[in-house]
Amino acid sequence: MGSLYNNFPTHIFRAYDIRGKVSVLNAGMVQAIAHGLAEQYLRAGQTQLAIGYDARLTSPAYAQIIQNICRQHHIEAVMIGCCSSPMLYYIAKQFGGNGIMVTASHNPKTDNGIKWMIQGEPPCPEMIHQVGQDSKKHFVPKAALSTAVLEHQVFPEFCLQYQQSLLDDIQLKQPLKVVLDGLNGSAGRCAALVLKKLGCDVTAIRCEADGNFPDHAPDPSQEIHLQKIRHAVLAQKADIGIALDGDGDRLVLIDELGGIISADRLLCLFADMCLAEHPNSEIIYDVKCSTMVRDTVLRGGGQPVMIRTGSSFLRKYLAQSKGKAVFGGEYAGHYVFNDGRGGGYDDGLYAALRVIEYLQNKGLSLSQALAPYPERNGTEDIYISTYHAIPQTVLNAVEHQSQFIDAEISKIDGIRLDFDDGFGIIRASNTGEYFTVRFDADNPARLDEIRTLFSSMLLEQYPHIAQDILDAQ
Repeated sequence: MGSLYNNFPTHIFRAYDIRGKVSVLNAGMVQAIAHGLAEQYLRAGQTQLAIGYDARLTSPAYAQIIQNICRQHHIEAVMIGCCSSPMLYYIAKQFGGNGIMVTASHNPKTDNGIKWMIQGEPPCPEMIHQVGQDSKKHFVPKAALSTAVLEHQVFPEFCLQYQQSLLDDIQLKQPLKVVLDGLNGSAGRCAALVLKKLGCDVTAIRCEADGNFPDHAPDPSQEIHLQKIRHAVLAQKADIGIALDGDGDRLVLIDELGGIISADRLLCLFADMCLAEHPNSEIIYDVKCSTMVRDTVLRGGGQPVMIRTGSSFLRKYLAQSKGKAVFGGEYAGHYVFNDGRGGGYDDGLYAALRVIEYLQNKGLSLSQALAPYPERNGTEDIYISTYHAIPQTVLNAVEHQSQFIDAEISKIDGIRLDFDDGFGIIRASNTGEYFTVRFDADNPARLDEIRTLFSSMLLEQYPHIAQDILDAQ
């Protein structure tokens, strides 16, 4: 049996979803995975679920494969069509909290993937690993399965239900001028309709789903991808720009001056908004967020809780917090409201609507609302090759060296050192042979010092890694 599994792509079963190139995650592989998913739902006693899919060219066909396999296992699988992940999460509530989403989120068009929910919660890494193990039994190497390109379908009844949930939640006093960039993903069309129904004056760009992604990957976290929306905000004299990723669960905002709002600053605003209504509550954020987030939560009388990176971990923590945690966010642009409003999952459109509502209630522009949270001096995520070193051995070396440094050490996800005026983190990637590092500080000189400190801890044993940390832009 061993040789049969030699080319089984274990690497696509990641810590929080399944994702890979369509050359690997092909129709045969999706069929094998569908058996693994069906078996997991049945073990949990679940016999109904919703299936949605994103704008990618292969997504409708993959969703149909999953639906067919679920039916073979006597699971009622209802197709809800081309939609955002948040819409799938919302509709899944009607199916016992069970749903499967075919999406590779913000990845390039060469990729696809699968996210899912069981009884209202995302799977833990062990459950994803289990689906991988079960898929192996159904895996046929080089299976010749046809991957006919199917048309993307939109089913109005599901879209309207999701839209209504947002319209019932958000109260706007007067319309705002909004530029919406859907980046050709699956969330733009519906988002534009919601904004218009709320009375906003909407300029919609790239809001039609197009799996060719003619401009670039649907990733708003990269500044270069935000040129169109920034120009449109200034040209239209808009109040706000809203950029959504490929499946609509991540958000980047542009202020009325054309400035890109960093996730750290938006997280701070959301923390203060929620703590004003729910004092002493927990605010959750991931290990890549700046020290400013922790300080803002403490100043607002809340309890800051740092967790490992991955939106599924964020949603799971909030779901299991028994209401103690009212909000959670990630440096990657995932924001989850758990304050008695919102769905308890990451929805880029909903997060944007909460900002618009807040601006109107306070009579503020977006730049004024964010003025209390000054832009940090920080790096983006920097990707550093492992140079074939064992990641844990490298992290152990950093941990050993950091004993001699006056900093608060966290080992939730990699090694993070917090100083009074900034932080640095090095963590092993869940998806490739590289480390992710990020640095943040009160001023540019201190930023360089923290970066140099991390480099110096690795210089003797891992000179290439140390040099890359210094050189990376």
